[in-house]
Amino acid sequence: MENPHSYVHSNIAGLVTLLEACKNADPQPAIVWASSSSVYGLNEKTPFSESDLTDRPASLYAATKKAGEEITHTYNHIYGLSITGLRFFTVYGPWGRPDMAYFSFTRNILQGKPITIYRGKNRVDLARDFTYIDDIVKGCVASLDTAKKSTGSGGKKRRPAQYRIFNLGNTSPVTVPMMVGILEKQLKLKARRRRWKCRETATFRSRTRI
Repeated sequence: MENPHSYVHSNIAGLVTLLEACKNADPQPAIVWASSSSVYGLNEKTPFSESDLTDRPASLYAATKKAGEEITHTYNHIYGLSITGLRFFTVYGPWGRPDMAYFSFTRNILQGKPITIYRGKNRVDLARDFTYIDDIVKGCVASLDTAKKSTGSGGKKRRPAQYRIFNLGNTSPVTVPMMVGILEKQLKLKARRRRWKCRETATFRSRTRI
């Protein structure tokens, strides 16, 4: 695990800093924030539902996102902040993170280097519910448009406030080999594939029900 403190700094400390500023504001804003589908962790039942348990994270990143959900619930309960958490499912598109698989796979295919494809139990391929960035933006805007007002002022709660958690995905998971095949077609090059057993920190299949 590289730089574990960065997850805590961004996903917990950064979130608390935001919540502290919002709780003391007058009027308090409604908050929409990015959680993650990784909170479903070791769950094997798919599609994932917001009512599923999220108490078995498979990575530190997932654990910090789960902690964020608990922290936001606490601020909602104590200070009356209106909060909506969105569990993003594998976001892709322009200005995406450079460490995403489709970028690293593309680079390796172009350079003639092998790519590693992980498999889960019984040699079943991993799959991800890839969600285009424009759809993520639409979900965020819709959440803001439907958010109710916070019910506190200056750090004091007047009455219960809205608290919501939503999955934000496309409901159509794509296997990793299928994704590699798409890259091969677009690049007009064949990938050098090597298959390994899935890491313990990887979620086997991600799929949501909208």
